[in-house]
Amino acid sequence: MAAFDIYRANTLTAAKSGLSFNVLSMAIASFVAWNDERVTRKTLNSLTNRELEDIGLVRGDIDGIARQSTH
Repeated sequence: MAAFDIYRANTLTAAKSGLSFNVLSMAIASFVAWNDERVTRKTLNSLTNRELEDIGLVRGDIDGIARQSTH
């Protein structure tokens, strides 16, 4: 007697859906990191030179700090 399992996922289909999920996850993570960097840069740029000095920064540090916040 032969039995057929009709509920088993096709291995190729499962691999494709896993791959597309990984690509989508990486795209979302990249967007979130870009947005965090943008918000950090915007917030620090809105501070006055005096306020930056109070927290130990100068205007030239902003890009480096924004990049570090995402890594």
